Amino acid sequence: MIFLKSDEEIELLRISNQIVAKTLAEVAKIIAPGVSTEQLNKIADEFIRDNKGVPGFLGYSGYPKSICTSVNDQVVHGIPSDKVFLEDGDIISVDCGVYINGFHGDSAYTFCVGNVKPEIVDLLRTTKESLYKGIEQAQEGKRLGDIGNAVQSYCEDRGYSVVREMIGHGVGRNLHEAPEVPNYGRKGNGTMLKSGMTIAIEPMINLGSRNLVFEKDGWTTRTIDRKPSAHFEHSIAIRRGKADILSSFDYIEQVLGNKAI
Repeated sequence: MIFLKSDEEIELLRISNQIVAKTLAEVAKIIAPGVSTEQLNKIADEFIRDNKGVPGFLGYSGYPKSICTSVNDQVVHGIPSDKVFLEDGDIISVDCGVYINGFHGDSAYTFCVGNVKPEIVDLLRTTKESLYKGIEQAQEGKRLGDIGNAVQSYCEDRGYSVVREMIGHGVGRNLHEAPEVPNYGRKGNGTMLKSGMTIAIEPMINLGSRNLVFEKDGWTTRTIDRKPSAHFEHSIAIRRGKADILSSFDYIEQVLGNKAI
C-alpha cells in the first residue's frame, strides 16, 4: 500500500532528511586517504544522536552499522570496518538514514578520495546528473516508468550500465515503503504518481557490467567485473508540478567546495 503524506507529515520528513544531509556533510569533512570506514560510521552515529535522531539503518533487518560505506566496485550496503582504510584514488558511497519524529530520512552521496581518475569522476558526475533527470519526472500525473526511463536513458546514452537488482523505494514512517522505484523503465508505464507520495530515488550506475554479486557478509554488493560503481540518492515529495526535494547536497558541497562533483 502506498501512503500519501499530508503537508505536515512532509515537513516532518524534511526534518529527518535535513539531519541526514548534515550528517553526510560531517562525514565529508574527514574523508581522506588513511581514514577507516568505521571512523566515518562513528562520526555519523554521534552526529545523528547529538541531533536527537536515531540511526535508521542500525539494526534494520539485522544491519550492524549506522551508515553504509561502499568503496570502488562495491555498489551498495558496504559495512563499515576498522580494517578498511581509504586510499588515494578511491571513491566511496556513503548512504545514511535518520529516524526522528516518527519519520525516516534517506540520502546517499559518492565521494572522491584524493586524486581520482577522470573517467571515474565522469561516472560520478553522470550518476548525480541522472538523479536530477529522474527528479524532473517526479511530479503528479507522471508514472514511475518516466523516472526510471529518464535515469536509464541518460546513463546508457553515455556508455554506463544501470543496476537492476537494487532500486529506490517509498519512504516515510517506514524506511522502505511502497512503491518500488527502479532506475530503469519505459515512459508511461508503472504506478501513477500522486501528490503526497514520498519516495527515495537512488541511481546506482556502473562503469562496466550492470551485473552484481553479493559478498560473504550477506549485505555488500559489488560489480561482477570489479569496475567502479556510483550511487546518489535524494528523498523527495511528489507535488503538482516540480518535485519537492526533502534531502540536500548543499551542506556536503559547502564542505567540499570546488572538489564537489
